[in-house]
Amino acid sequence: MTNAQPIKLMLIDDSALVRQAFTSLFEKVDDIKVVAVAPDPFIAVEKLKKTVPDVILLDVEMPKMDGVTFLKKLMAQHPIPVIICSTLVGQQSATHMAALEAGAVDIIPKPSVGIKQFAQDAATILYDAVRAASNAKIKLIKKQAKHVQKLKADAVIARKPTSAMHETTDKIICIGASTGGTEAIKAVLMKMPRDCPAIAIVQHMPEGFTASFAKRLNDQCAISVSEGTHGMSLLRGHAIIAPGNHHMTIRRSGAKYFVEIKDGPLVSRHRPSVDVLFRSAANTAASNSAAAILTGMGDDGAQGLLELRESGAVTFAQDEATSVVWGMPRMAIQKGGAEKVIALENVAQYLLKASGYASK
Repeated sequence: MTNAQPIKLMLIDDSALVRQAFTSLFEKVDDIKVVAVAPDPFIAVEKLKKTVPDVILLDVEMPKMDGVTFLKKLMAQHPIPVIICSTLVGQQSATHMAALEAGAVDIIPKPSVGIKQFAQDAATILYDAVRAASNAKIKLIKKQAKHVQKLKADAVIARKPTSAMHETTDKIICIGASTGGTEAIKAVLMKMPRDCPAIAIVQHMPEGFTASFAKRLNDQCAISVSEGTHGMSLLRGHAIIAPGNHHMTIRRSGAKYFVEIKDGPLVSRHRPSVDVLFRSAANTAASNSAAAILTGMGDDGAQGLLELRESGAVTFAQDEATSVVWGMPRMAIQKGGAEKVIALENVAQYLLKASGYASK
């Protein structure tokens, strides 16, 4: 037992069944306590005047005001870590991305039926999400978003790589992230020049969401960004994001690198796993690779980053000051996998230099 105060959680959902199921679920752990529930944002505002929670679990589709609109107002007036848990985000990728851009720290798809069974099956996911959110730096999320918008104007000046530029490269970059990683990855990729080394990315994200995440980045970055498919080549000026609920590994055929998409058990409690990607890069590319582990909760990627460093790769971890949740980078540093600890705004620069791009 710990003497620490439990995490105060507010539930905002128009379904009484959902509120009851989630309240019962969180009663089973000692470190999370539901301090308020509300059927819509207007009642939530009244309750916020009396009780300020550490984390809010928020539905999207509600009467009077939708969850994303409420989220935007909350972030502008009284930033609190928010997790979106809704059926709508599973159906509409635009809603999912809008919630992340508005400041949500995590997205959990909720089924439209069988909510009690879902609460039981997804208990560990919900517990971990709330624990991670309670440590999130919400003001930092807003600051990063503004910074990225400034970068966008410079990045879009360069055109997308043409097919003639899609040449094989013997250098690759690997990136792993979790909570807070969507904006962190965006900040890194926005600084990548259109002929940068090939990039492979694992971002902890549910199945079906990585495609919209990749499309969003592809529209905003100078480089091409896409969700990975089995056998896809790793090419200069192109970033590949591991599809949700599938592991992604790097393989080599002659001078060419390509990705393999696989099923399989959870690794480090995740699928896709950063450890899986990093280990494959260590075995396949070794000293011809550079890697960075960014913001996120847990230890996924820590062992893989160590194996990369031991194979001769140049490795980095995001620093605490610029991480939304300094869990994965901290564990990687403690394990000895990170050669250097750097701020988010410097990650792209260091990865490019480590992969030999700066010397061209």
